[in-house]
Amino acid sequence: MKYQRSAERDMRPNRTILSRTLFLMIVCGIVAFIILVAKLYTIQIRDHEFYETQALDQQTNETKIPAFRGTIYDRNGNELAVSVTSYSVYLSPYELKYYGESADTVADVLSQTLGASRESVLKKTEDVSAWYKTIAVKIDSETAGKLREAKSENNLKSIHIENDTTRQYPYGSLACHAIGFVGTDGTGLEGIEALYDEYLTGVDGNVSRLAAGNGTEMLSGTYEQYIDAVDGSDLTLTIDAGVQRMTEKCVKQAIEDYDVQNGGCAIVMNVKTGAILALASFDNYDLNDYRSVSDEKQAELDKITDRDEYNAVLREAQLKQWRNMALSDTYEPGSVFKTITLAIGLDSGAIKTSDSFYCGGSMSVLGRNKPLNCWRHSGHGSQSLAQAAQHSCNVAFVNIGLRIGAETFYEYAEKFGLFNKTGVDLIGEAGSQWWSEDVFFNPENLSQLAAASFGQTFNITPIQLITAVSAAVNGGEMVKPYVVDTVTSPDGVVEYKKDSAPEYRVISEETSQAVCDILESVVADKEGTGKNAAVAGYRIGGKTGTSEKTGKSFENGEKEYIVSFCGIAPMDDPEIAVLVLLDTPSYSTGLYISGGNMAAPTVGNIFADILPYLGYEKTYTEEELAVIDVAVPDVTGMAASDAAAELKKAGLNAQIVGDGDTVADQLPPAGAEISAGQTVVLYTGARPDETQTVVPDLIGLTFEEAINTLERAGLYMMTADLYTGNEEAIIWKQSAQSGVTVDSGSVIEVALAENVDEGIE
Repeated sequence: MKYQRSAERDMRPNRTILSRTLFLMIVCGIVAFIILVAKLYTIQIRDHEFYETQALDQQTNETKIPAFRGTIYDRNGNELAVSVTSYSVYLSPYELKYYGESADTVADVLSQTLGASRESVLKKTEDVSAWYKTIAVKIDSETAGKLREAKSENNLKSIHIENDTTRQYPYGSLACHAIGFVGTDGTGLEGIEALYDEYLTGVDGNVSRLAAGNGTEMLSGTYEQYIDAVDGSDLTLTIDAGVQRMTEKCVKQAIEDYDVQNGGCAIVMNVKTGAILALASFDNYDLNDYRSVSDEKQAELDKITDRDEYNAVLREAQLKQWRNMALSDTYEPGSVFKTITLAIGLDSGAIKTSDSFYCGGSMSVLGRNKPLNCWRHSGHGSQSLAQAAQHSCNVAFVNIGLRIGAETFYEYAEKFGLFNKTGVDLIGEAGSQWWSEDVFFNPENLSQLAAASFGQTFNITPIQLITAVSAAVNGGEMVKPYVVDTVTSPDGVVEYKKDSAPEYRVISEETSQAVCDILESVVADKEGTGKNAAVAGYRIGGKTGTSEKTGKSFENGEKEYIVSFCGIAPMDDPEIAVLVLLDTPSYSTGLYISGGNMAAPTVGNIFADILPYLGYEKTYTEEELAVIDVAVPDVTGMAASDAAAELKKAGLNAQIVGDGDTVADQLPPAGAEISAGQTVVLYTGARPDETQTVVPDLIGLTFEEAINTLERAGLYMMTADLYTGNEEAIIWKQSAQSGVTVDSGSVIEVALAENVDEGIE
């Protein structure tokens, strides 16, 4: 019994241990089950989609279907930016090893077809755990075809060619600062491409197929999922490729003609809607190769041996050429701003069109230590309001500003949008720089108001200026400049349409009409500083500007200037404004540096090109008919007397050579454009053998003198309708240099202008 009780005592601890062990096992089992259930819930329910995706990623191969970026069109439907199919090439080192392919063969194929470095390809093949190594991107269809043939011939499975898209710009550099460009990943980086990137960018699609453990695709049909790509939306701009091309041509020519040191810009805008038809900024660049710089800059870079310095200089040059001067640069507008002062004075009632002003060459201004000078130090004497604008008289406009008063002037300046950005739909618009109210309103110091009245001591952007001028001439309403007219989805639905209605009224219609009348006289009147912008057949108005670049001068100490002109046409119903700025013309041309001598004729050239293109018909005055260019009529086969009469109707004279009765030949030939009043030679017998003659020097001659000089040399002249009978205008440029030999009867195109000495306006 004693032994039995002892055995029972010995078994109790074992039972306790066993029961505790069973309890712990049950508890741990329950906990483990709970954890397992929780994990299964997480995997199969909560994170089901995540793990399903992970599994599919391991079990499938995906091929991207690239979406096409939306096309950018000009206002007439011309493609300015378009995406085309291209291809990217990848190498799979893992597959190269798996299939036992020769690294040397792969390197030879890729180097021979793509021009890739053989050594770099071989290096990439060494990472045998990698599935993809990029070899080339954005290659064309022809190159991709050659690579496919080489792959097939060598039975290479480790080389992959995938569809991609490349952005192309059919017009190269045209409107580059408005359009902008995309990076290698297809994302917009500048201009419209960047600002409207969300609309332009599509959504890539893909094809998923089952793959074996080694990554190779299984038999087709076992599993395939296709998600179609969604292309980006298309943009239609207000830019007109024709107007843009003509504008760029004229500004580029002006930069060459006037030896402009720091480039220039131009804006062509519809004053009634704010639609920008052209926007040019120089230097420009090729959108298809936006990283490249000019040949001149590249030659400078090639001399730099230090890599860091090279990259820094290259980056600076790239940023400079990408900079949109028309939006990003501010400047003192000079006398172009007198248009706004004129509008403020008339609308506020401070002045009337019947007012007169006296200019003695200078005047005193409260708060200014020395007299304020007019650009004509001898003064303009007594003058009407229109004459003050024609003369661009500083003294008269300072008096207008003082009559207006600082508070009213400031109030109108804000209404004209000069304190805020215009909000144009382009990247990089800068803001203006104005005096604060407490400084500008100081009754003891009116120097800021005086200087502001003729466009000095404050800075605005070109886009702000042309917008303000548009409000002054369009009937008095503020419009917002814009470049994108519509956004259209891939299925043709219009997602966005610009509302071009005016935002608010700035001045009255009566004031606007008075401003238009005066601006037209600045170009049409023989005393107007804008006379060099005149184009025969069109009513054009505008205002010149010549502003000194404070603290800037050439090495020889001569001052630097920005010259400008803002022109408007047609003045009977203003619709088109053209603003041109030329930054730092040199003194090498012999012309007096001024807006009237350089910017005004540039705007005239632009109008002469774009107005007929846009459908504006010419209406000539009698004075213009006497000097305009005319097309020589075809009078061959006509009786000599009838031919002479036909030429007279066209404004041309006739010289009959030969004894016959019928015109057998003529010089110049039918269709040639020559200035009216010249003599066409009619041959009634055999025409003499063609001869050559030396081009005379026409520079400095008047219109009549040049015609007579060319006639003696057996040559003809044309002016491209940029001469309207100004007797004081002289020739400053000719298409063929003096001294060169040309065929007799050739037509020499000339440019005439009156050397307007208008000083700093």
